[in-house]
Amino acid sequence: MPLDLEQVKRIAHLARIEISQAEAAQTQDQLNDIFGLIERMRAVDTEGIAPMSHAQDLMLRLREDAVTESDQHPLFQSVAPQVEGGLYLVPKVIE
Repeated sequence: MPLDLEQVKRIAHLARIEISQAEAAQTQDQLNDIFGLIERMRAVDTEGIAPMSHAQDLMLRLREDAVTESDQHPLFQSVAPQVEGGLYLVPKVIE
């Protein structure tokens, strides 16, 4: 379903885009090319083809879920202004 020039101008008006006659003609050609591509894609027989999550059939490399950092909790709390029972104390900001 190709667009005519009046439809392109109406779309531009609805989008609040100022468009000249030459720009409208160029946009009409571009939109009609896009619609043509969509029609060609719809014409492809995809019966029996399973959907893919990615265009390339790749597997992500997995790593072992292991702790690699040391516990620095006491170091981080040593520079905090107030700590109680292993928790950071902050001033009340909502009355």
